[in-house]
Amino acid sequence: MVGKITLRYKKRRLATLCGALVFTLNVQAAKLAILFDDFGYQAKNENQVLKMPINVSVAIFPNAPDSQQMMEKAHQQGREILIHLPMQPISKQPLEKNTLTPDMSSQEVKRIVDQAIASIPYAVGINNHQGSKMTSSLSGMQNVMQAMAPHHLFFLDSMTIAGTKSVQAAQGTSVKVIKRNVFLDDVQNDAEIRHQFDRAIALARRNGFAIAIGHPHPTTVAVVQQELAHLPPDIQLVRPSDLLNATVSRDPRPVPMPAPAKPAKPKPPKAKGIRTCPVTQPVPQVYAGALFSVLGDSIKNSPVVSFIERQWTDWGKSPTSSK
Repeated sequence: MVGKITLRYKKRRLATLCGALVFTLNVQAAKLAILFDDFGYQAKNENQVLKMPINVSVAIFPNAPDSQQMMEKAHQQGREILIHLPMQPISKQPLEKNTLTPDMSSQEVKRIVDQAIASIPYAVGINNHQGSKMTSSLSGMQNVMQAMAPHHLFFLDSMTIAGTKSVQAAQGTSVKVIKRNVFLDDVQNDAEIRHQFDRAIALARRNGFAIAIGHPHPTTVAVVQQELAHLPPDIQLVRPSDLLNATVSRDPRPVPMPAPAKPAKPKPPKAKGIRTCPVTQPVPQVYAGALFSVLGDSIKNSPVVSFIERQWTDWGKSPTSSK
């Protein structure tokens, strides 16, 4: 009888230890959000994106030829959808229909925003297409935020310029703002896309979360599919909206980043008609942490691990029998 009681006791303790360990790992997991924007021009490649895990999100042009088709498919999957809203860049290049500009009146901005939301009704947020001139205009972005507020959408700043005014413009409104950390495919070759994917993971580990944006080019789609199949166990794939209340929670000490890919001549995209979001100002290099060292220190010093250690010390002891 004593032997059976001891065995049951050990089983219960083992279950407690396993549960505590799983809880600890879940708490420590770094969050990574991946968004593919420029949807609506390359249905073939976009359909490949829709084969990725459900937490990979998409941003769809309001007026592109395949926008409605891709929106319906993504919605049926339960995938998170954003509106990819065209905004004026500093550089001179072809503009999408209804591109927002800083000199527009608040009424004109509201008309375009309302129309875009009506075109992509399943959207939960908006991110900017191009837009370095627009997003660096405080008055222009205030018009955008005021137009967005009644629709209860969030704004994901694509960070096409360092001097963006999105956060300041959202003050006093109900609009929440999050920012892109990494562009996966500014340079469209296999090695550089992998390097940027690794950089996103390193940033997520350092800060607790990261947002990476890519475009539906064949090379980007192929690389991201491969990388997601081998996503490290300490990285949790999430939707952009899951990061609306995220705060930096990791040790910010800089440590070496993954080695950069060797320079290679970018291959021009085969498909025609798509216009990506170029960065008009270089984003400063961000250094990320000793990867698992910070994670290991955090787990080692957590109350849960202390509890596990105490339980392990008493592993071989039988429970005290009551009289």
